[in-house]
Amino acid sequence: MPAGKTVLVVDDERDLAELIAFNLQKEGFHAVIAYDGRQALAAIAKQTPNLAILDVMMPEIDGIKLASRLRADKATASLPIIMLTAKGEEVDELIGLQVGADDYIPKPFSMKILMARVAALLRRAEPRAEGDEDETKELGPVTINLSTHEAFVEGEPIRLTLTEFRVLATLIEAGGRVLSRSALIAKAIGPGITVTERTIDVHVTSIRKKLGPHAGLIQTVRGVGYRATLKAEAEAE
Repeated sequence: MPAGKTVLVVDDERDLAELIAFNLQKEGFHAVIAYDGRQALAAIAKQTPNLAILDVMMPEIDGIKLASRLRADKATASLPIIMLTAKGEEVDELIGLQVGADDYIPKPFSMKILMARVAALLRRAEPRAEGDEDETKELGPVTINLSTHEAFVEGEPIRLTLTEFRVLATLIEAGGRVLSRSALIAKAIGPGITVTERTIDVHVTSIRKKLGPHAGLIQTVRGVGYRATLKAEAEAE
């Protein structure tokens, strides 16, 4: 999988950025380093990476603002993003996720864990091979294409982050069954990836906003988790 994959590392701590790049290269990735948000935008303009690792605390354009700009640009709207930060408070994690980060790792962190999260996120980004059965799924006005990672509401495309797409796809593929938050994490994000259940709530909230008037298709089942269904039977929180 690493062959041909480019990872952009954006961190104003030069030693750390170079250490991350070194480990990425050991794993077979091509690493590009930027030491601030402006350099990152310039690097992306030259070549869109397959994944970006963004530090939150940076001068001028911080990681939060940079992630927001990447999500607002059609060319990078679906770019997988991992955010790094020295802050460890849950509220900071939630802000990062709300602006479109797919994953969030607080500093200090294990380089082995970061490499595993990069590999896991890129695996999730791999589209299914064309010709796979049931590559298109529908739930009322919502259509998702598992091969191209595209989602549509009433035929109009909506922009979802990679993780949001995987969460929505997992719920639709469940066929109306209720999935606990932990089951949703395991199926959509992958085994061995540690995130809080609150993280899934943030992703679901974002998906609902993007579904607009059809937000009710994703229902909260109190004390259990979520399900995607045309039936209006679940209790809403």
